[in-house]
Amino acid sequence: MQRTDIRAVGDLAGEATSVLTALVRGMHAGIAGRVFDSIGPSATPTRTIHDGLTRAIYSGVDRGLRGATRAAGIVAAEIWGDETHDALESRSDTVAAAIAAVNGIYGDELADRENPLAGAMVVRHDGESIALTADSLAAAFPAATNRVAVFVHGWCMTEQAWSRPPRDGGDSRSYADRLRAELGYTPIMLRYNTGLHISVNGRTLAEILDLLHDQWPVPVTEVVLVGHSMGGLVVRSACHYGAQQQLGWTDAVGRVVCLGSPHLGADLEKGVHVASWALAKLPETRAIAAFLNARSDGVKDLRYGACLDEDWLDADPDELLNDRCREAPFLPHATYHFVATTVAPPLLGKIAGDHLVRPKSAAGQGKWRRIPFDAEHGITLSGLHHFDLLNHPSVYAKLRDWLTPLPTAGVGDTSRDACGHG
Repeated sequence: MQRTDIRAVGDLAGEATSVLTALVRGMHAGIAGRVFDSIGPSATPTRTIHDGLTRAIYSGVDRGLRGATRAAGIVAAEIWGDETHDALESRSDTVAAAIAAVNGIYGDELADRENPLAGAMVVRHDGESIALTADSLAAAFPAATNRVAVFVHGWCMTEQAWSRPPRDGGDSRSYADRLRAELGYTPIMLRYNTGLHISVNGRTLAEILDLLHDQWPVPVTEVVLVGHSMGGLVVRSACHYGAQQQLGWTDAVGRVVCLGSPHLGADLEKGVHVASWALAKLPETRAIAAFLNARSDGVKDLRYGACLDEDWLDADPDELLNDRCREAPFLPHATYHFVATTVAPPLLGKIAGDHLVRPKSAAGQGKWRRIPFDAEHGITLSGLHHFDLLNHPSVYAKLRDWLTPLPTAGVGDTSRDACGHG
């Protein structure tokens, strides 16, 4: 391992011990406080001594564990560190996936601490990060075409998620490989820190697409954006900020495809949010609430599908079920598509969704908020769970249908699926 990676792991371990110490200390304080309150004023002398001792003990334990793990990381880096090794996130898919999971849960804090494990948004190709220069792009994509398809993964994932084998067997090639072979698109795979605010990643993606558009080996005539889950929100955010800044790549966007994206929010995040709010009401469980509330900005944005800075600036991220989200307008010349899924037949499927996102959220059809998808440009599939969307023949069939150039210029997209959706 590289020295910087070993030190980063040591720093992360130190933060983990601090979080656990805070959790135990908070629960101890809550339980003790309940006991002392039940005794009344006569317990004040004992309570004062108890609180002083426990504060000193927990602070000492916290400093000791954090210092020991960081020191161990520094020493280990000097002894075993080898800069000739690949970076930790590139060592194997398993390691990269573990880092991605940590980033999804805690990535904003890692970024604030400038921990190297909080990776920046990068273009990935053949297991390597590609510099956004003309020479590097030409070397990485010697057969670059003028049609580019950009794939943006979801929360706690990496670009390797798109290589997931289809559950029902059949063609095991990814969407990217099939679109390259069948429609001539050059696929671009993104990796990013999903613990950051969606709007922060959206702004960064807008800048990266601008560089890609300018430095691409051949003139770009069409850009297609495909986002899974959180990735669809990041894509919508990028389009908004790209248009706001009048970046040239936005003019080339023909299609935006959101696969199972929680445009109106994800129930799992809402459930954790309500649970942490309830736990905060009791002193014995207040520390557990604080532990849950330490989850990243990115996952909190999934509560209502926050795509813009205004959705979270100057707001309490832990206020109870308050949807502050404003809409990110669609690019007027691009066609936006959605794919929603349910694991069960229609009636039950409306409740269960795909286990993570309900179909109405994926289609942007809420009671109070509506995302302006045209129903003819979306589809709801049944019998699929959230991660089937990453590689499934029914989903790819729609992608190919939507992205195949029309034989006659100027004719609208009139393709329809078996359920009556386009």
